[in-house]
Amino acid sequence: MLLVVDIGNTNVVMAIHDGSGWIANWRIHSDQRKTSDEYFVIVERMVSHGGFDPADIDRTIISSVVPNLTRTFQKVIRTLSGTEPLMVSHDCAVGLVRSSIPSELGNDLLANAVAAHRIFPDETCVVLDFGTALTLTTVDAAGKILGASIAPGLVTAVNSLFHNTAQIPQVQLRVPERAIGRNTEESIRSGIMYGFAGLVKELIAVTESELGTKVKVIATGGLSQTIAPLIGRIDRLEPLHTLEGLRIISDARS
Repeated sequence: MLLVVDIGNTNVVMAIHDGSGWIANWRIHSDQRKTSDEYFVIVERMVSHGGFDPADIDRTIISSVVPNLTRTFQKVIRTLSGTEPLMVSHDCAVGLVRSSIPSELGNDLLANAVAAHRIFPDETCVVLDFGTALTLTTVDAAGKILGASIAPGLVTAVNSLFHNTAQIPQVQLRVPERAIGRNTEESIRSGIMYGFAGLVKELIAVTESELGTKVKVIATGGLSQTIAPLIGRIDRLEPLHTLEGLRIISDARS
């Protein structure tokens, strides 16, 4: 079995693939204050309570955009499975043109591009990732990464309002009933959901204008399914898209 670990700024996502499909996935909060021993207890408990024997894990891969947690999870995975995890870097760009990868491109966006090019090998593709940041990564039919756009994520924007204003409550994000809110929650929900849908549609439109071609759009991330109906340009909803990119990378290195 393959254990995939995707370390992000807000969450660490882990999943198990049995060679045929994803059979389990977990999400825990990214906390740089925790020790490797504390994380080991959490991860071992989740794997065991899921009905899996850590001894059956024969391949592991880690993608991280949080340097302080990278070594921590290397130690956790070594202790848990007895394997040496494959650490994702730009050298792992399966199917992509290595020289086209921007030096600052995050490993999560690299994995997104790998999976997107596998899904749409003959098309220019944009991956929308609704995470801590909202990212749009563009890869063309030749496997060249053309670049990315980055904006604050939906939850990040809501939390910014909540923490920086005196009378703004925290709001559960869902599709609003109307654009003109009649109370604070409705107004925030409208501004965030319709506003971000408009932001995404405009970025896609500008991208297509710059490239002179239509693009395929893949959406992933926690709120992708919630906001998708407001965008209308999404060709594929792939909740585990980043993990799938990591699986592809791991398979190629096996």
